[in-house]
Amino acid sequence: MPKPAHVLVVAHQTACTEGLLDAVHERAERGPATFHLVVPRNPHGMHKVVDPQDVEADEAATVLRTALPKLSDAAGSRVTGAIGDPEPLMAIEDAVNLGHFDELIISTLPRRVSKWLKLDLVSKAKGLGLPVTHVE
Repeated sequence: MPKPAHVLVVAHQTACTEGLLDAVHERAERGPATFHLVVPRNPHGMHKVVDPQDVEADEAATVLRTALPKLSDAAGSRVTGAIGDPEPLMAIEDAVNLGHFDELIISTLPRRVSKWLKLDLVSKAKGLGLPVTHVE
């Protein structure tokens, strides 16, 4: 039996959307895989300016708690997760440097409203040398 691929899933507001759940399910159907969700913290108000690293992780923790069971159902196995850096590319880089991932799935809001797409996150993540699936 082939060794499972380790797939890093990165999402915040879209962590429970049908598109992401379908992408995880489709990836699991293609072959053995383990999944790990990273939810970047989302600083608000003055925290963005003063100290984005000192933001309460309550919102991200809620997203994580809500998304993990749904993603686990979609994957057909337990999905792990963590809260990441407020900067999404840094959250991805941290996870890739600390873990051993073979692929990325990045879930964003639609192009017209996505801050991540305005930051060109998907292209920058591809620069890490891993295959990237983008779910909009």
